[in-house]
Amino acid sequence: MPTIREKRVYDDAAPPTPVFVAAEQGLVVAQLSDDAVGEFGLARRGTARDVAVGPDGTLAVAADESLLVAPDADPDRLHETAFGLATAVSVVDGPELSVVAVDESGRIARLQIPDEGFDPESSPEAADWTDLGVVDDARTLDGRLVAAADGVHRITAAGVDHAGLDDARDVAARGAPLAATGEGLYELGNGWMLAREAAHETVATDGERAHAVAADGTVLGRSTGGGEWAELELPTGDRIVDFAYTDAAVVAATESGSLLANAGEGWRSRAVGVTGVRSIAAGPRPATE
Repeated sequence: MPTIREKRVYDDAAPPTPVFVAAEQGLVVAQLSDDAVGEFGLARRGTARDVAVGPDGTLAVAADESLLVAPDADPDRLHETAFGLATAVSVVDGPELSVVAVDESGRIARLQIPDEGFDPESSPEAADWTDLGVVDDARTLDGRLVAAADGVHRITAAGVDHAGLDDARDVAARGAPLAATGEGLYELGNGWMLAREAAHETVATDGERAHAVAADGTVLGRSTGGGEWAELELPTGDRIVDFAYTDAAVVAATESGSLLANAGEGWRSRAVGVTGVRSIAAGPRPATE
């Protein structure tokens, strides 16, 4: 595979934000300055099935053989957690700050994040995981929500509860939860309310901005929570598999390995040298002195 490193000149007033890309070749980290993808590289080889970053900076990667975690969104400090092979992972915020993972059998478990964050010198053990339940054909995780063949499930302190719908293909937990299903795009209000008919495959939100992809490839977006969905024109014909959000931009990833970013002046696209992209997550912006 060709080398996948490139350097761009950044505006010193806008430190870049890392965007993590889970792909079949491994975990890529790309630095995003507004809507420009600068330096990027393969941080860990081996299939990455999913990636999540918590507001505390916890980085969690469902890798080819094990679930990995690192503090401070630092891929160089990734270490195993004794969970085994995970198919999806999320970080749950709030008083129950934890990593949640699901494996191929549908087992869902929680690993509490220590107050001081994970220590790469002291890896979690199997006994540190708390089993929450089993969900058949679990597809994606986001925060406390699980998308599965029989609908949406919610992770609680006691376990996993069914939360409605059917054939859920993706979920977004921030703000008013969203669900992409085989029947339509739904938003949780006074129950699940249909926002758009027809099958949808992907949905994401940061609590304000939201994006979705219909099964026919139509890309949708809205700028504020509760606003109207509008069709978007992106400069690619490739399938969009996920979205992430930085302070300045919305980022979309194609299955074929391109990142597209829009900071309000249109979409810019850059290939990052991998294929089979599964998901992306934006890390915290580095602190400035």
